[in-house]
Amino acid sequence: MNKKLKTEAVDHLFQAVLTLKDINECYTFFEDVCTVNELLSLSQRYEVAKMLRSGRTYLEIAEKTGASTATISRVNRSLNYGNDGYDMVFARLDEQETES
Repeated sequence: MNKKLKTEAVDHLFQAVLTLKDINECYTFFEDVCTVNELLSLSQRYEVAKMLRSGRTYLEIAEKTGASTATISRVNRSLNYGNDGYDMVFARLDEQETES
């Protein structure tokens, strides 16, 4: 974990996020917390990560998401050398899908 990121304020934000119960509550909260561009950037990175994991090329990803190659590269670096946060979420979503 990044020591610069681990602050009391970030803990408070994450605790608040953990109280959200459904997608509508997420929209309500994140629309207040983030600008439209910040939220679109976060969602774009997530889509890039999903596409990288499914074996898509940088060109395909850039065309589909509008992400720059720098963004795609940054997400790829997180997937390969990060804290495995994307993988944790992908596994949980796969598990939910299997249970449904």
